Amino acid sequence: MERTQSLSEAQAGATRHPVVFLGAGPGDPELITLKGRRLLDAADVVVYAGSLVNIALLDGIKAVCYDSAAMDLEAIMQTLAKGHREGLRVVRLHTGDPAIYGAIREQMQWLDAVAIPYEVVPGVSSAFAASAALKKELTVPEVTQTVIFTRQAGRTPVPEPESLRNLARVQATMCIFLSVSMMARVVEDLLAGGYPAHTPIAVVERASWPDQQIVRGVLADIAAKIEASQIKKTAMIVVGPALAEDSRIASKLYDAAFTHEYR
Repeated sequence: MERTQSLSEAQAGATRHPVVFLGAGPGDPELITLKGRRLLDAADVVVYAGSLVNIALLDGIKAVCYDSAAMDLEAIMQTLAKGHREGLRVVRLHTGDPAIYGAIREQMQWLDAVAIPYEVVPGVSSAFAASAALKKELTVPEVTQTVIFTRQAGRTPVPEPESLRNLARVQATMCIFLSVSMMARVVEDLLAGGYPAHTPIAVVERASWPDQQIVRGVLADIAAKIEASQIKKTAMIVVGPALAEDSRIASKLYDAAFTHEYR
């Protein structure tokens, strides 16, 4: 009898689907990947990251949906685990790309501890939606070839070597997440790190959403502009010389005299 039960459990386990951590993209429902759309449409259970996820993505799907805004980690994980153990297709829907400030590390560790399989499906980051909204390339030949993703220290500290003041010394393009509510401090640290006061900077609120808002300026005036705009959260700060309007440096890739096997 015990052997029969073990075989039955093994067969049931073989049909269980891995939990999927899915990047929803930055807001525009059409910016979810084709794979992400397919997985969302096939899901039986979806736990989504509150107002950060455009609920238009959930329209018409068959899944039972849970808003994780009011759930702690244990409640979220028990919901995911229960669905998995019942043989359901379970999706944990995160905003943007879950690899960046997605808080999935502790969720994956929880699943590892109870031997529940999972997979991660990437999404379009708000950093790239912001650069698209700005119509800017974040890397410019002879200007900067480096992009830094970071945030200002707040309730969650930042290691001192990675402070904005230290990172600013690189003089690269910086995409600063989760920091617009501390704009004056951001500017202070960027200036202290070596960016000139005339360095171009832009803030994109709710990139790719219908109510997207863009505020442009330079380090010398952006804090006042943001205060006047009433932007408080859900915004990406992009700063660096790559945003300069007067740059006319062109890539060698399409130069008539340049040969390249990857053109």
